[in-house]
Amino acid sequence: MEIYLLFLQHIIHSLTPTGFITAQSGIDKKIRQHLVENKMLAGVVSMPSNIFATTGTNVSILFIDATNQGDVILIDASALGTKVKEGKNQKTLLSAEEEEQRIINTFNAKEAREDFSIVVSYDDIAAKNFSLSAGQHFEVKIEYIDLKPDEFEREVTQKSSRLESLFRDSHSLEAEIQSSLRSLSHEE
Repeated sequence: MEIYLLFLQHIIHSLTPTGFITAQSGIDKKIRQHLVENKMLAGVVSMPSNIFATTGTNVSILFIDATNQGDVILIDASALGTKVKEGKNQKTLLSAEEEEQRIINTFNAKEAREDFSIVVSYDDIAAKNFSLSAGQHFEVKIEYIDLKPDEFEREVTQKSSRLESLFRDSHSLEAEIQSSLRSLSHEE
């Protein structure tokens, strides 16, 4: 029915370019908050960028299920796929059925997989400002390495040297860009 198309068009028009699944305020957050507070989500799959050749917009698929009173699965499939050129546009394709099946199996099993998916409660989502991005719910892992004082000094020296080199490159590129801009002229 046409009313469904109008509803979808209204939702799409209402969304801001800041990213629906992570926006900190506005209609985007209010919609997510409503979905969470009313326990209407089964899960969210964040797809790779450029999944559609005509837009670089990140795409997330929301699975709305008012019967899901339990946990929600959040999948970050953004690292999957292979980039291909399609005409003037670049597109990301999921590699055959293997990657598609990985998403489907993980979703159906509601299975947490390191750096790929996480199963969270509605309360967990609310505590993260109603963010539906899996990455914002992953546990941050910090690897500690015991270094002796001389090893620490060597690491700091190497990193400082690398940083100075990057700064020099940055200044050089900045000067080159400014020079190129100055040489541009508008001729009719």
